[in-house]
Amino acid sequence: MGVSLPGLLAARESEQADSPRLDAFGRAKSCIILFLFGAPAHQDTWDLKPEAPREVRGEFQPIATSVPGTHVGEHIPRLASIADRYALLRSVTHPDNTHTVAMHYMLTGVRHRRPKTNPQNAADDFPCFGSVMNHHLRGAARAPGGLPPAVSLNAPANQVSANNHIFPGFFAGFLGKEHDPLFISQHADEEDFHPFESTGSRQRLVDRGRLLEEFERDASRFRTVSNVNDFSAYQSQALDLLTSPAALRAFDVSSESDSVRDRFGITPFGQGCLLGRRLIQAGVPLVTVNWERDDAYWDTHSDNFNKHRNSLLPSLDHSFSALLLDLEERGLLDETLVVCLSEFGRTPKINGNAGRDHWAPCNTVVLAGAGITGGQVYGASDAQAAYPVERPVSPEDLSATIYHLLGIDTDTTLRTQEGQPVRLSHGSPLFELWA
Repeated sequence: MGVSLPGLLAARESEQADSPRLDAFGRAKSCIILFLFGAPAHQDTWDLKPEAPREVRGEFQPIATSVPGTHVGEHIPRLASIADRYALLRSVTHPDNTHTVAMHYMLTGVRHRRPKTNPQNAADDFPCFGSVMNHHLRGAARAPGGLPPAVSLNAPANQVSANNHIFPGFFAGFLGKEHDPLFISQHADEEDFHPFESTGSRQRLVDRGRLLEEFERDASRFRTVSNVNDFSAYQSQALDLLTSPAALRAFDVSSESDSVRDRFGITPFGQGCLLGRRLIQAGVPLVTVNWERDDAYWDTHSDNFNKHRNSLLPSLDHSFSALLLDLEERGLLDETLVVCLSEFGRTPKINGNAGRDHWAPCNTVVLAGAGITGGQVYGASDAQAAYPVERPVSPEDLSATIYHLLGIDTDTTLRTQEGQPVRLSHGSPLFELWA
């Protein structure tokens, strides 16, 4: 059922220099996942094809980066200037062109059980990265201030979604709701950002907790009911958070200087990146920063180039680059894995609405920190950014890489609600990224 927390800490401290396959195991003390909800056009961002036909190459030009011979799109100049800090995986591939099942695949490393459907979140889904972290550290001491092992910010599709279609890939699935990440749906750029509802004074909450303990002494007979157990666990976690000054400080982005907040960008994604950094500083092992679901998210079936040029790419460039530099300056990048991904790529050929449609066969993922060698390009796509031609990377391989760096054995056995054993990952870590 996975290694214990002492074993994890021991693995991080041990020297593995004589074994290149193990030298990065547990290198990441924390992980920030940036999920670009809706899916950017990889051929307009990370993998331009200037020699392709016009209906494929589009309107944007490649620009040089800080790494000789590596080019990215002209509308991410800040990220271009620090390309030596991250690695580009230009050959990520899978078969699912529907948002829902593709999100599940990329955010769990396991293909959805019903890939030909457009499913909602279900109890038999495979758990997301944050839920696996919650499960992995179950029973271990929580982070200072009662903070949980996993937090999910901006919640674009996991709490409020179109027509209440709650998307899979953000939850604990068969591990049970008690392993869900802590969802923060309010955007951190709002002036009244306060992720926890006001419930009166701290002392009043403490008094309520004592009263609850008194009641539960006479209610032990209900403990055999799993829903009651889950509810009690939620109450305990909520009380820890609401009564903890340390937890409230971790979420207080307003305590940052105006210059720091401006550096990240006063947007939901930008302040989400800043809050993500604050949370890992406070001891949260895994934070997911979702791109907010708004009128400017990445599903550009029409007007792709104006949307990328005027709103999407400038915001990504501003906030993602600020996060990497901020982590580096604070000495945190070497022990923090940063993963920037989406559910799939977009079609090589531009459609009649000046847009690009869903395209799962090829995509680019960005990795940084935790010993990842910056400046490298792993894999390659063909002349139209349509299919991988070198070193294809599956979602299974990506998840195995993330878990390996976090010190979670990919052979770990999870168990469904019925007790059936399920292997955590069937992929292979991309050892070349840090060799």
